[in-house]
Amino acid sequence: MGRKSRAKKERKEEKLVVFICTANVCRSPMAEKLFEEALTKSSSKQKISVFSAGISAMDGDKASDNSIIACDEVGLDLSDHRSAAITRATIENASVIFCMTESHRALLHMYFELPEDSPIFLMREFIKDGSKELPDPYGQDIDIYRECRNDMVEALPSLINWVEKNL
Repeated sequence: MGRKSRAKKERKEEKLVVFICTANVCRSPMAEKLFEEALTKSSSKQKISVFSAGISAMDGDKASDNSIIACDEVGLDLSDHRSAAITRATIENASVIFCMTESHRALLHMYFELPEDSPIFLMREFIKDGSKELPDPYGQDIDIYRECRNDMVEALPSLINWVEKNL
């Protein structure tokens, strides 16, 4: 197999996990970092890249200060994050998309006319207890961001498990 063919095959083997929120400055960047860390600590042998984007994001915005603080408290650096708007290309390349709320999922289906069976789930969809949605902490105090972060952390084992079984 030639070098170009091998590189193309390796890219196909790599899976893309995408996290979606509204502006890509609070929830989805935190989810991206938390998931990357959980994946690194898991026994997964899969090649997975992780990305986050927003339904109505402005490209290039920094993560909110409280998101940066909430991640820093658990040893994750979000200071270099820059927001990105979701694109059709990202959706088509995604192996799975995890949204923060039902409205995000509905908007993705509406804006991009996606099939109903598209692999789009809520980040907390696979856990048994508590709310399935992650409300937007934007503009609220640090305790709300910590609660949001902790609710994400609670969902991580179920996401890793889903990814291992389905991707």
